[in-house]
Amino acid sequence: MQRTHRHPVFHWLRAAALAVGLAATAAHAQDAPDALVKRVSEEVLQIAKTDPRVQAGDRARVKEVIDTKLAPHFDFERMTALAVGRAWRTATPEQQQQLIEQFRTLLSRTYSNAFVQYRDQQINYKPLRLEPSATDATVRTEIVRPGGAPVQIDYSMSKKGNDWKAYDVIVGGVSLVTNYRDEFNQQVQSGGVEGLVKSLTAKNAAPTPPPPPAVK
Repeated sequence: MQRTHRHPVFHWLRAAALAVGLAATAAHAQDAPDALVKRVSEEVLQIAKTDPRVQAGDRARVKEVIDTKLAPHFDFERMTALAVGRAWRTATPEQQQQLIEQFRTLLSRTYSNAFVQYRDQQINYKPLRLEPSATDATVRTEIVRPGGAPVQIDYSMSKKGNDWKAYDVIVGGVSLVTNYRDEFNQQVQSGGVEGLVKSLTAKNAAPTPPPPPAVK
């Protein structure tokens, strides 16, 4: 199968984007999207830098952080529908639910490995102009890496009730969901929606590879 083309920095930064990304406690449920990103980015970076279990690569602790700090504030249904593309409309409700669960698990496994990599990252937050009635926003940030060029990371967010949730992350101009869509389309073409479900299930059942070296 032909490998999907990926942006040169996408492999490293797509993990960073989520690892320093979005979360909120109930007390801050009505944060503006940019305030939410800024507050929680700093909170999660602090965990990555100081939590001894995270530093030691404790998978259970890393999964706990992702599940409690990040996952609740992503719109996985919308992300999955966007990543699957046209085939989403032909999937049965049961298949759609399976795809959501498997895609969420895939992202969690992928980014839990990279979570412990990030240390001395600095985040610059761009000003956001948002109308009070707006229900969609793009929060723009810039990751400054020691010894590396800064990289733009944008969060596409929508408002559901009082909560803002992310449905895409754009890293250096490359969309996370679009990047997965290329791969998923290939799998749907060869095995249909059920083939995609089976492929994701198999990936998630495979042993988790060891984490890459930490980024200083």
